[in-house]
Amino acid sequence: MGEGKNLVGVDIGTSSIKVCQLKDGRRGPTLVRFGYAPLPPQAIVDGQVMDAASVISTLVKVMRDTHIRERDVAVSVSGQSVIIRKITVPMMTPAELREQIQWEAEQHIPFDIKDVEVDYQVLKRRPESSQMDLLLVAAKKDHINDYAALVRSAKLRPVVCDIDAFTVQNLFEFSRGTVEDKTIALLNVGAGLASLNIMSAGVSGFTREIAAGGNSVTEQIQKQLAIPFDQAEAYKCGGQVGNPTPHGIVPQQAVTIMEAAADTIAAEIQRSLDFYMATSGESEISTVFLSGGTSNLPFLAQAIQRRTRVAVEIWSPVERFQVDTKSVDMGLLTQRAPQLAVALGLSLRRDREEHP
Repeated sequence: MGEGKNLVGVDIGTSSIKVCQLKDGRRGPTLVRFGYAPLPPQAIVDGQVMDAASVISTLVKVMRDTHIRERDVAVSVSGQSVIIRKITVPMMTPAELREQIQWEAEQHIPFDIKDVEVDYQVLKRRPESSQMDLLLVAAKKDHINDYAALVRSAKLRPVVCDIDAFTVQNLFEFSRGTVEDKTIALLNVGAGLASLNIMSAGVSGFTREIAAGGNSVTEQIQKQLAIPFDQAEAYKCGGQVGNPTPHGIVPQQAVTIMEAAADTIAAEIQRSLDFYMATSGESEISTVFLSGGTSNLPFLAQAIQRRTRVAVEIWSPVERFQVDTKSVDMGLLTQRAPQLAVALGLSLRRDREEHP
């Protein structure tokens, strides 16, 4: 449960930075500030910062352009430096668990325990077997420190560091409530990574990051048509350079390449869902809820549904929020809304929160 003021959500993604600021109102949180700015190619690769100067200058610019004066922010990390495990431990009191968690983590984390920050959440207590299930999360300290340093260099204060998959879950539960009677999958497909979070009876049971996203589609178009990256990106977005709209002209060959690339991403999703079904004992996944910038690709939802034989619903991260139309660029918000799951999930965090 959170207290205090909402933090500014800062999502430093592979291809862009998104920032969101909420304000509590009588009808719920209102989106009062929103900003988006693209990053240069290769500035962030697999969650790793490759060009800190470009990221910092872009973050400074987007905060300035959106007139956000609040300095306390929430950020998130992803990539190979983040490990998420569901583990079973003997029943303990909260105090005993806090003492034991480092030792328990050491058994499950493939990094030196001195090099990681560890957090956890109790998923289920099973007194009949004297055991309890935990969600264990570890992230490399230098990875967290890199992102914290970026934020501080932009004259901001990092208060919370979260994990992409859980920020999407936080937002989904705010928007749709907890789904207690079904198993669902939350899939957020960005430019470089896709985060998958499978929830059964309202509890996260399986998370995975898949190294596939919108950039892989653009790269296939670029490679097979022998055209510049920005032209390939424009084709993917439905138009020409400088006019990436559905009214642009996209060659049929590019459409065929996009269909094949979407099917490749869907195949990776299918393998992850199949692995979960084979190891969890669950009977079925009822729905895949799809978000992220790559959800705009018209072939992706169809490809996932065809391969997995699971219903796919594209959901809008902004669906439950009031929007201050005086301070938010509604045209930009409409265009970029699918990309805001992480930033909005982070903006729901507060500066004083109780540990579960």
